[in-house]
Amino acid sequence: MNLPFNDHFAPVAPHYARFRPTYPEALFAWLATATPGRERAWDCAAGNGQATLDLARYFRYVIATDASRTQIDAAPPHPNVEYRVAPAEASGLADASVDLITVAQALHWFDLDRFYGETRRVLKPGGILAAWTYGVLVIEDARVNTCVLTFYRETAGPCWPSERRHVESGYRTLPFPFREIPAPAFCMTAAWTLPELLGYIRSWSATGRYLTEHGVDPVNELAMELAPLWGSPATRRQVNWPLSLRVGQDRA
Repeated sequence: MNLPFNDHFAPVAPHYARFRPTYPEALFAWLATATPGRERAWDCAAGNGQATLDLARYFRYVIATDASRTQIDAAPPHPNVEYRVAPAEASGLADASVDLITVAQALHWFDLDRFYGETRRVLKPGGILAAWTYGVLVIEDARVNTCVLTFYRETAGPCWPSERRHVESGYRTLPFPFREIPAPAFCMTAAWTLPELLGYIRSWSATGRYLTEHGVDPVNELAMELAPLWGSPATRRQVNWPLSLRVGQDRA
């Protein structure tokens, strides 16, 4: 089935590029040891390069694709990276040409039957597919955390696409027809000021959809609620996200 591409993130691409949290360095170091080689990696649905530049430190050449021209245009250049606008299900890559395929926070958007077929076509023998997602953030201050969770569930909640449920389940509700490879546990962390936290929340697809539908930025009201709880806007608070990782090789 050829599904139409819905660019959920075009309205929030500038916030996405500036405020999305980074993935742990240990994740990419481990992936590099798990692959049969480090010649070429495909970062699929790369957005504006959140994982791409990390991969480029371990692989000689990285091809980063995304179906969104807006996201690709916001990606930083790198001498070892080639950016392309292409859907996950039709990458344009050669047969048996990559050692590693990564999908960061995007597997839930794909036509999985077609994408998995594309995965088997472009992976080298013994190559691996690694897909990960991170769930709802946890903020060290309980009062701040409660306000943000209420915003997530009640204000932004009706604007989340239905696919969001797969993120909340850590991708365990998605089919993954590969021989799974055990992976270590990884966690994402950041120490953010209040403006950085608000910028991240503005990068949510649900926030962008709320703004489009209502003509009002819902984060402004949240900012007023959080300001007296946070104290100085420059104060940094610990933010954590659970990271769920699935890694596999073709069963064939």
